[in-house]
Amino acid sequence: MANSFPSAGGGRPGSYQRRNVDPFAAIRRNHRIKVPQVRVISPEGKQLGILDTPKAINLALENGLDLVEVAPNATPPVCRIMDFGKYVYEEQKKHSHAKSTASKIKEIEFTARIEQHDFETKLRHAEEFLDHGNKVKMRLKFRGREMAHTELGFGVMKRAVAELAGMGHPDAEPKLIGRNIHVMLTPLPVNKRKPKFHAPDENSAEHEAGDDGDEGGDNHASENSSRPGS
Repeated sequence: MANSFPSAGGGRPGSYQRRNVDPFAAIRRNHRIKVPQVRVISPEGKQLGILDTPKAINLALENGLDLVEVAPNATPPVCRIMDFGKYVYEEQKKHSHAKSTASKIKEIEFTARIEQHDFETKLRHAEEFLDHGNKVKMRLKFRGREMAHTELGFGVMKRAVAELAGMGHPDAEPKLIGRNIHVMLTPLPVNKRKPKFHAPDENSAEHEAGDDGDEGGDNHASENSSRPGS
């Protein structure tokens, strides 16, 4: 009976080939550097001049470090003596922190003719988000003929920014984009926050370390996955 499973041989139809998704795999280091000579930089950033590649590799390995190619297109290529494992760890940590920060953006939506009670409810949610260390994107959507009176919307947004001044500051002035007014608020340092619409969270510092907490039940207050430029 013939085997119905695809062959594992490389390059054959139906074969499984493992892809290398390591973003650092393309960086040549140590004995993967094949050029005869390289320009070497010390761990402290000092220029050591042009050395034969084997000598540069030995110099790095003797100090428990790696020779890492940092400018492959230079003539000769530039290499730095460093702890490559530590470098990878630090880069991954930066990337992880950037993703974590980007995800901590909450959105609050207003209307041009919002009732006072709803207005204060949304401000309370905004204060809660800011108290947890999240950035808050406030958006006001014009409906129908309200676009003829954009000053009403700007008035609402400027009032919201003023009411939240004790918790966060705007990254820029409210801006009209299409039928919406946008403004982003960044939380103030913990010791400078003065909420007006909700009791301060004693564990806000812990929330800033990674726990976003409960967002509350407002239909227009939702977590917004950040994209570059949002």
